[in-house]
Amino acid sequence: MSAPEPKERAGSFSSSSAETATHEDNEKLARLDPVGDEEKLKAPEELEIDDGGEDDSLLSRESARQPEPTPPPPSSFRSALIWMSINTLATIGIVFTNKAIFSEPSLKLAQLTFAAFHFFITWLTLFTISRPRFAFFMPRRATIRDIMPLAIAMSLNVILPNLSLAFSSVTFYQVARILLTPTVAAMNFVLYRATLPRNAILALIPACAGVGMVSYYDSLPTADASVKTTSGLGVLFAFLGIFASSLYTVWIASYHRKLNMTSMQLLFNQAPVSAFMLLYVIPFVDTFPVWAEVPVSRWVMIMMSGLFASLINISQFFIIAQTGPVSSTVVGHVKTCTIVALGWITSGRAIGDKSVLGVFVAIGGIIAYSMVMLQEKAKQAARGSR
Repeated sequence: MSAPEPKERAGSFSSSSAETATHEDNEKLARLDPVGDEEKLKAPEELEIDDGGEDDSLLSRESARQPEPTPPPPSSFRSALIWMSINTLATIGIVFTNKAIFSEPSLKLAQLTFAAFHFFITWLTLFTISRPRFAFFMPRRATIRDIMPLAIAMSLNVILPNLSLAFSSVTFYQVARILLTPTVAAMNFVLYRATLPRNAILALIPACAGVGMVSYYDSLPTADASVKTTSGLGVLFAFLGIFASSLYTVWIASYHRKLNMTSMQLLFNQAPVSAFMLLYVIPFVDTFPVWAEVPVSRWVMIMMSGLFASLINISQFFIIAQTGPVSSTVVGHVKTCTIVALGWITSGRAIGDKSVLGVFVAIGGIIAYSMVMLQEKAKQAARGSR
């Protein structure tokens, strides 16, 4: 039996590029999971959720099934293509915008403040689209006690990958996110004894090996100061972020079933709790810049980051409603390849750099995994229709 991976990655976009990537990763995992569609949860790109009582949720496999959010009216292929394009461009934009923001020394160590800002933007976006005029979803309330554990996981899921982006090259940051898939698979095996098809496991081996190659070569010192490299801290934060994101991904499915909420409803409850919770920690952790000395260009980038987060969340809603798993998977791979390619171009590395081999091996492995899982899903659908 396949792992009960969450259908939705309840909004992870609000916090940053890290969050955005994680949401997409989670949704990609959910869409490729051969478990029945009724068990899957789909999330609006980069927002998050929350809940308490993890033990019962994680260990329970016989939970109530989740009602799907009411999608917008079906539209043409052109409309779907437009939303997929917006989602792709916004995802690429948020990664490079956040990288530019974190390149400012005075902002690099204000990660919790930045995450709280994104959580607020997430809540504001969801509040707006839940109004009767738009009616994307019907808000529901959950208690803070239920939301708090997942809100903490959501915060770690955003802050740790953001720290990785701040201390890493864009190429390494994005390639490392590939490890989310095998890590989630491992967690599902430990928690549920759920297994993947043999060919899928074989495809994940080169994916992991490729990430290891990039980690090694990208972190080596270079004589050329113009070449962007990854520090040891960047590697550490990347792997910690992958663990946090994977745990968050596994938890989401359980919380969806336990609270009987859609991704947007969960995220609507979770985002403000995460933001408010961070306010108590920010004074002791963040190093604040002299705000008056922050360049105007950085303030513009911060606003752009919030705008990209909103566009990702809104577009994801339409993508989930209007496209199938194949289209969603293709869009996810296009985003990964584009971010990696642009990151490589801006890194100053030569085409013959040894880490490029690891990039191709890792991306090739995860694409092969996606193909295997899609084929498995098609086989199960065919058997179910008989």
